[in-house]
This record gives sequence, structure tokens and C-alpha cells, in this order.
Amino acid sequence: MRAEACDDGATIQAMDGDPRMTRIGAFLRRTNIDELPQLFNILRGEMSFVGPRCHPVGMLAANRPYEEIVPDYHARHTERPGLTGLAQMRGWRGPATRRDEARARIACDLHYIRNMCFWLDARIMLATIRSELSCRRGF
Repeated sequence: MRAEACDDGATIQAMDGDPRMTRIGAFLRRTNIDELPQLFNILRGEMSFVGPRCHPVGMLAANRPYEEIVPDYHARHTERPGLTGLAQMRGWRGPATRRDEARARIACDLHYIRNMCFWLDARIMLATIRSELSCRRGF
């Protein structure tokens, strides 16, 4: 990303064709190499492999804070964030440009938190690996 073009609060998600994106940045995002540094967060115990994706405070969806769109949004912060999650497995990746997308993504996060277990984690990890190997952007 071009630092001079970024928003101060880091609340606006990057989109396809984002003018803030450099060519190298676009390649890193397209190949998901930009996710690799999060492995250090996992090793330090700050993240897990599976869980709700982390959002900066004040993250916007459909140009409004998630908190305004989804009343129980903060319940997703009761668990460590994950490198991948149920929302990503179900195809809710990238920016949420509509309110229903934001609600669906958070509903997946909350469903995961209520139903966490080894088998759900295993299913999410296998689906993520399958998705990445087939070069799809979720299902």
C-alpha cells in the first residue's frame, strides 16, 4: 500500500483496483503471501490458525462501522483472531460493501465461537487449504 494514500485509522479495507495498492502489494495480496507474517502472531500466542479474522477498531463495512450494522459485533472479540475462519470458508472474504455481507460475516464468526471444536477447526483448515491450492477466493 502507498503510505501517503492510506487512511489514518486503517478502517477502509483494500479492494480490487484500490489506488492505494502498489503492484508488489497487489501480487502479495493475490497470492496471499501477505498473510505469512501472521504466523509469527500465532507462534507468539496472539492469534490462532482458526478464529474470527482480526479487524482494526472502527473497521468499516458499507461505509459504516461494523458496530452500527451488527449490534453484537463485539462478541466476536471474545476469542483470539484467526488466520482463517468460518466466514472465509463460506466465501465471505475481502471488503464488505453491503450491510448484508457484514452481517453474514459476523454471523459466521459468532456461529464459530458458539460451536468451536477440533472437528470444526479441522474442517475449516482443510477447506482453506483446498481453496488456496485451487486458487479460488473462498466458496
